[in-house]
Amino acid sequence: RLKKPSSIFGKLRRRGLPLSIDSIIENIHDVAGVRVICPFINDIYAITEMLCKQDDIFLLNKEDYIKDPKPNGYRSMHLVVEVPVFFSNNKQHVKVEIQIRTIAMDFWASLEHQIHYKKDLNAPENLIQELKECADIIAETDERMQVLQKRLAKLNKAK
Repeated sequence: RLKKPSSIFGKLRRRGLPLSIDSIIENIHDVAGVRVICPFINDIYAITEMLCKQDDIFLLNKEDYIKDPKPNGYRSMHLVVEVPVFFSNNKQHVKVEIQIRTIAMDFWASLEHQIHYKKDLNAPENLIQELKECADIIAETDERMQVLQKRLAKLNKAK
């Protein structure tokens, strides 16, 4: 996805940064973004490792919100990378944010996004708390599904 210009300039304004192309290139790391949805937590780490091993992708920042969730319960892997983009007459390295999460994490994040990023919605504290509880349940379910998947894999190998 590409961030909308209004969102880019809003982010620059909130940070008190100049509204210029150079400022965008230097300070905004999620103008372009990719979200990868995986069935299992281990897949997130495998994809992260594969991406970081590529010789044309440069890791700039890694935030592991799975091992260290945000206070609201958000869990996901965030990478900021530079990737080569080829134009007709040159190549430029562009910053891209990659979010990698499970199906359940993505489901939760879509609802949480509606609550926290819609300016006209004033969510009551009990709703926010319940959403946090759901995040914890989802994390536990993701972990249990990972264990079940490993057990199933062992059974298949035993055949």
